[in-house]
Amino acid sequence: MTLDLLHDLLRPGRSSAGGALAANPQPDVAAQLTARLQARTAQIGIIGLGYVGLPLAAACGRSGFAVTGFDIDPVKVDGLNAGRSHIDALPSSELQRLLDAGRFAATDDFRRLRDCDVIVICVPTPLSHHREPDLRYVVTTAATIADSLRLGQLVVLESTTYPGTTEEVVKPLLQTTGLISGADFFLAFSPEREDPGATQFSTTTIPKVVGGDGDVAGGLAEHFYSLVVERIVRVNSLKIAEASKVTENIFRAVNIALVNELKIIYDAMGVDVWDVIDAAATKPFGFMPFYPGPGLGGHCIPIDPFYLTWKSKEFGINTKFIELAGEINASMPGYVLARLERELDRRLGLSLSRARLLVIGLAYKKNVSDIRESPALAILATLLQRGCPAAYHDPHVPEIPRTREHATLEGQKSVPLEERYDAILIVTDHDAVDYTRLAALAPLVVDTRNAMARRHLIADHIVKT
Repeated sequence: MTLDLLHDLLRPGRSSAGGALAANPQPDVAAQLTARLQARTAQIGIIGLGYVGLPLAAACGRSGFAVTGFDIDPVKVDGLNAGRSHIDALPSSELQRLLDAGRFAATDDFRRLRDCDVIVICVPTPLSHHREPDLRYVVTTAATIADSLRLGQLVVLESTTYPGTTEEVVKPLLQTTGLISGADFFLAFSPEREDPGATQFSTTTIPKVVGGDGDVAGGLAEHFYSLVVERIVRVNSLKIAEASKVTENIFRAVNIALVNELKIIYDAMGVDVWDVIDAAATKPFGFMPFYPGPGLGGHCIPIDPFYLTWKSKEFGINTKFIELAGEINASMPGYVLARLERELDRRLGLSLSRARLLVIGLAYKKNVSDIRESPALAILATLLQRGCPAAYHDPHVPEIPRTREHATLEGQKSVPLEERYDAILIVTDHDAVDYTRLAALAPLVVDTRNAMARRHLIADHIVKT
């Protein structure tokens, strides 16, 4: 976490053009903002045009608001203004309609934040190399907003973080202007709940949790989101809203760790964990199915639990259960590779370094192009480091972009399902893959997702793990 930067930004004497207005606040600023929201004349600003910010910008635009999207990447900004979407959730055709209607425009000029009535922060919250919260994007974004903060603006943080971030980090930065939260501007937290690739949910149909810094801020945030999202869940504080999101992701991380451990146990017993889960899921109460895999991916589940474990140390509490789940999930790529190595030796008499291997699926989940924190990257990188001539096939990821953890993979391209291999490792089970053809391309198929059995492709050379 960039606490030094935060302390520097909060140093005595820091001010902004907005500070001169704080001595004479206007009592009707909340009413004025409410009226502009109701009339759809409020200008909406979305900071961060990724998997969270861009779908939200589109939802606001479809609801009748004019939206300005802010991003530090000029290439992304130019592409969006030219009608080219970079995420699956917003087709380029829909983006173009929003542009043509004057409902969306992207910019890297953050001075235009002053023109916005509502500012929503949708920036990344990664972990440092020491697995501590890295709030640099939140801190710098809040400081940038402070540079142009004015009376009557509503600022909402959506980035997932530990309870207390909005009040302890964002609020002090905004108040360096001299403007007061709850009187001159309004502050809220509303956690994102995007599910990339899910067709049954969208930004507007997923219930939206909202908590404000005071009743007025909470009411304004609730009113804003109610004009965009079908159902609003108002909670009593910023911390409750922040904690709800962390809890959701910890719930998933812990349960996935449980079934991953059960997979290892049942595999040793010769029991198919997938059949076990299917049988248990027939119970109509008291059980919710979770499924094992080669490791966790995406920006949320592998990261967010550690925000709470870090914050809990401030209170002298060790989160043993959460950290153990993280250890189990982080160990799964190694378990998969060990099983692959064992099957190669047992069935084909080959070592990893001598086997031609094809990895199926690079994205972290099926039917999306999102590779953030994907276990497939770690698996592919390890294979190459060990001298294995490995390639990958992913219809959604034609080429590997630069990533922070696996820069050496940049530029590697997806190969077609044409050549034969010694072994195929299914890491991500995209529906667009031809699994029947895949089964014929190698004498060994190691399936970490139960993809072959779900398609009734069962043979002696197909191994579930």
